[in-house]
Amino acid sequence: MMELDDITGAIVDSAMNIHINLEPGLLESVYEVVLARSLQKRGLQIERQKVIQFGYDGIVFEEGFRADLLVEGRVIVELKSVEKLAPVHSKQLLTYLRLMNLPVGLLINFGAATLKEGLHRVVNNLPSSAPPRESVKG
Repeated sequence: MMELDDITGAIVDSAMNIHINLEPGLLESVYEVVLARSLQKRGLQIERQKVIQFGYDGIVFEEGFRADLLVEGRVIVELKSVEKLAPVHSKQLLTYLRLMNLPVGLLINFGAATLKEGLHRVVNNLPSSAPPRESVKG
């Protein structure tokens, strides 16, 4: 099983190549198809438009939401193609992570001038991978 950092690294690498080659300006759906294909070529399992079911107060929402991509069953990728992300975009991804009980997702805006400004990692109670620092008493 791949580590989360390896999965997200492959996603970011593919997204960067796509952003460089296709540049901003295409529809979100185009970037979704191209990114899914790129990740499949890397041997990653991809689910497009993954239905997210949830329940509340006895009501079951069979198709409440759809995540753009679910990679290796562990990382949600939400894609946008807008000039600037709004705060609601990160909240949307965090909601998806909570409903699916997943630790990490990537919000990728292909509409940004550079992918660096359009890429955001969103975490849901992800434990730190770094060991805690020891306190030094003098």
